[in-house]
Amino acid sequence: MSSKRNIPCELTVSQVVQETADAISIWFDVPEGHWETFSYDPGQFLTLRIPGVDEGSSVARCYSLSSSPHAEDTLAVTVKRTADGYASNWLCDHAVPGMKMTVLPPSGHFTAKDLDADMILFAAGSGITPIISIIKSSLLEGGGHLILFYANQNAESAIFYEELRHLANQFPERFSLIEWLEIRQGLPDRQTVADLCAEHRNRAFFLCGPAKFMDLVTDAAHHADVPHRNLHREVFQSLRTDPFDVDNTVSESMTTERAHLVVYLDGERAELDWPKDISLVDILLKEGFSPPYSCREGGCGACLCRVVDGDVEMKVNDVLVEDDIEEGDRLACQSVPVTDSVTVTFD
Repeated sequence: MSSKRNIPCELTVSQVVQETADAISIWFDVPEGHWETFSYDPGQFLTLRIPGVDEGSSVARCYSLSSSPHAEDTLAVTVKRTADGYASNWLCDHAVPGMKMTVLPPSGHFTAKDLDADMILFAAGSGITPIISIIKSSLLEGGGHLILFYANQNAESAIFYEELRHLANQFPERFSLIEWLEIRQGLPDRQTVADLCAEHRNRAFFLCGPAKFMDLVTDAAHHADVPHRNLHREVFQSLRTDPFDVDNTVSESMTTERAHLVVYLDGERAELDWPKDISLVDILLKEGFSPPYSCREGGCGACLCRVVDGDVEMKVNDVLVEDDIEEGDRLACQSVPVTDSVTVTFD
């Protein structure tokens, strides 16, 4: 089974754009011969390796791609300072053109499978980053009608404010921009969000922003009977481990108990013996396959798979909600078998 391997690569920063007083976009050149590795879907993210406080140490953070594979021929991530965020402050203070950074290939499932679909997108603050990638791609490559509800404290802090207004003027028949500024209107209210969800319940929903904002929209969408399969949320957690540590990636089994695994990956089928004490990602890596993953700690959703027969248990889950789990979605990096036979698909 072939797949983009999760191997770090060094990219060069081509430019740094000051988007707002506390947010920058970092653009990367992709070396010749690496475009296949760094091909991506709108809405995916990059994992960056950032120097740590101690000499020789580093931290890893996931940042959404704000560029569009249909609009730009280079990659960009957008980073907003947070008060106590070491990595975001380091990048905002130190990222300069010519700098080389180690990154993992694009990953993530917060993507639009059909760019021709009608969508309603909800973003707050830096949650606009993957959303604008989806919007640009849909407007340039697709044919659907888009509505964006974009909440910010004020116009000055709104990332891509002018670009979004320009897109709304350029595509007036296909793209509607709803600007919500806390300084004028207060925090987004439940009734406004509920009315939007009810009016557009049959569209694809994309949500990204602070947890309280996404919880508000998710709850309103559920009460408006939006089908769960139409609802897409992006959730990031700070990484506790180092996904760039490729020397110690696979756990060793300490049990003789095994499950029979049937796995579908990259359009192919394989059968394996799966020790009941190591994760699905680890057994696939151990057997020479290339499953999708990034953080390997249940915080990014890059390793999303679906259990179609049998069952697994997740040790950690910071991404999936109960409706996802009921539909069979699991995080492969955290899943161990609880039945003697399991069938899983990544396709």
